[in-house]
Amino acid sequence: MKNNLKVLLIEDDKIEVMKLNRVIDKLGVGHDIIEANNGEEALDLLKEKAVLPDIILLDLNMPKINGIEFLGILKNDAVLRYIPTIILTTSSNEKDLLECYKLGIAGYVLKPLKYEDYVNKIEKVLAYWSINELKKI
Repeated sequence: MKNNLKVLLIEDDKIEVMKLNRVIDKLGVGHDIIEANNGEEALDLLKEKAVLPDIILLDLNMPKINGIEFLGILKNDAVLRYIPTIILTTSSNEKDLLECYKLGIAGYVLKPLKYEDYVNKIEKVLAYWSINELKKI
C-alpha cells in the first residue's frame, strides 16, 4: 500500500516550486508539499521537530545556506539525520555528487530540461519513497 508523503521541498527558484506542485497535482498522488525557500528557512521549520517530513527534496544551489551546508547540519542532528534526503538539482558536478553521498543522502536526481522527463523522474522518486517503511520520528 502506498503512503501519502509529507515532502519538504527546499528550493529557492519559484518556477521550480510551481513545477513540482504542478507535477504533484497532475499525478494525483495526494502528497503534502511543505516549501522552504532556502536551507536556513528549512532548518527553522525542522527545528520544531513536532511535525517532520517523511522525505526532503533538496536543491544544491541556494542562497544563505547551500544544499551541501544544509546536509552537513541535518546529518549532524540526532533526530533529523534519519529523514531521507534526495538531491534534486541541475548540478552534474562529480564533486557535488560525491560530497552529497559522503554526507548520507538517499539519492541524487538531475532535473531534466524536458517537462515530460521531469514528471517521469518525480513520479518514480515519489512512488519509491511512498512504498518504503519510513521511520516516524
